[in-house]
Amino acid sequence: MIDLRSDTVTKPSKKMMQFMMEANVGDDVFQDDPTVNLFEQKTANMFGKEAGLFCPSGTMTNQIALMVYLKPGDEVICSSEAHIYNYEGGGIARNSGASVRLINRESGILYLNEIIDNINPDDIHYPKTKLVALENTVNRGGGICYPIEEIEKISNYCQSEKMPLHLDGARLFNALVKTEVSAYKMGSHFDSISLCFSKGLGTPVGSVLVGSKDFIHSARRVRKVLGGGMRQSGILAAAGIYALENNIQRLSTDHLHAKVLEESLAKCSWIEKVLKVETNIVVAYLKDEYLASEFIQKLSDCGVLAIPFGKGRIRMVTHLDISEKDVEKVVESLKF
Repeated sequence: MIDLRSDTVTKPSKKMMQFMMEANVGDDVFQDDPTVNLFEQKTANMFGKEAGLFCPSGTMTNQIALMVYLKPGDEVICSSEAHIYNYEGGGIARNSGASVRLINRESGILYLNEIIDNINPDDIHYPKTKLVALENTVNRGGGICYPIEEIEKISNYCQSEKMPLHLDGARLFNALVKTEVSAYKMGSHFDSISLCFSKGLGTPVGSVLVGSKDFIHSARRVRKVLGGGMRQSGILAAAGIYALENNIQRLSTDHLHAKVLEESLAKCSWIEKVLKVETNIVVAYLKDEYLASEFIQKLSDCGVLAIPFGKGRIRMVTHLDISEKDVEKVVESLKF
């Protein structure tokens, strides 16, 4: 089967696995696993941050950041399409006891004027607006990238208001490759960034949260509370180091494959429209008379796996385990 359900289905390469097996390890809860320490610092340095924290998942790194910034009665501004709102099990309410101010936009991109309009006044009737959270690339927006100019505007405003700005960078490396913005420049605009390594970069597990030393010190305590402390996790961290050194620039190949799928889906008789593809996510809307489940089954019968993505939508995600020949087969499967 050609698996386009997500870039999370990638498997570590033989070279990555060999690198993992040779890792020097220790007890990370005591902060003496040398490979984890190197991975955290290497990632932090790349984004111009003081420190990093290795965690099992991007959901955990996002939720930890929110728990550091927020307390019950506070409010976070984010997109109605945001992963932290839609796909983290209600974690904002459950873990932070905070409310959410949603800005509705199909692309999931927020603009400064909208953020300003949604900041609550200092009034006892309203929750306190304490955090702005962005997502880059935007999953539900079809992998769209934030314009760096808008990030700069939002960042400057948040700094002037002394309001933290967090980035869910689950697929940030895709955005950096696409836009050719440096990691250091991107990092300079955020107080904290959650970076996932088990998607396009191909590691088996793990995300890193980066920020200031004080922020990461607080985050480490929250990780412990959530049960995210790992022991000889250098074996996993080694995969992240390998990915940083070998798997970033190759993301452009995934982007090219996604463009081919975009063009093929646009010609398919079952498809109404396809969101513009920028990175490795392809989101298509089906015509009214067709159900997503039927479309998914038709593809499965042809040896292609995709997923429904909301009412009348399907999603395909390209990744390092999808070859040019795989893409050609998918193109043939879409000729109906």
